[in-house]
Amino acid sequence: MASLTIKNIPDDLYEHLKQAANAHHRSINSELIYCLERTLLPTKLSSSDLKEAAKLLRGRVLVKRIDVDEINSAKNEGRE
Repeated sequence: MASLTIKNIPDDLYEHLKQAANAHHRSINSELIYCLERTLLPTKLSSSDLKEAAKLLRGRVLVKRIDVDEINSAKNEGRE
């Protein structure tokens, strides 16, 4: 496995990385590898997977559907 040295990391970025590592119970090195994997090797979802995820998310929303007239009414409320 290759090694990498990172130089001149801005202090605020390093602090964010350190906080994320603590929050996820990882070392700073492991957190950085995780971040790089998430950024450079994104998981590709099929359209059917995306559709299913959208259905599940939609099912968790406990709001009734709003029609166009309700939207227009809300936009015009308080306008003269």
